[in-house]
Amino acid sequence: MQQPPPQDSDSGAQADRFNQARTAKAMTLLEDYTEMIDDLVQAHGEARITEIAHLMGVTHPTAAKAVARLKREGLAVSRPYRGVFLTEAGSAMAASVRARHRIVVDVLLALGVPAEAAETDAEGMEHHVSEATLAAFEAFLRRKDQSAP
Repeated sequence: MQQPPPQDSDSGAQADRFNQARTAKAMTLLEDYTEMIDDLVQAHGEARITEIAHLMGVTHPTAAKAVARLKREGLAVSRPYRGVFLTEAGSAMAASVRARHRIVVDVLLALGVPAEAAETDAEGMEHHVSEATLAAFEAFLRRKDQSAP
């Protein structure tokens, strides 16, 4: 007869970590789309679903579904016969993702990771890094800058 795993004080913490990872994974899609829409709006004045789909490497219906979710979450709006635009909250999300990405890339570069690999790796890591880890990364980069000749 198999016994259930022991219940220790870490089981609740482990469940919290798994929940945080699932939440971050769900937010990844929203963050990627807000960043892409922000890039397109800055470059072209608006973001069309066809362009979003092309740049994200998904089908038009997939992009439309993602944009619909952004709208439900209050992160984007669209106008008939016009493009998609971010709300203030959507713009803030895009800026946050961009800043996290830059910090992660800078740390990876400081560790000697080649630039192309750092950019690629940061694309996934930026969505899962905690505020505490980001603060530690920033402190590391400041210390490194201060010790540079």
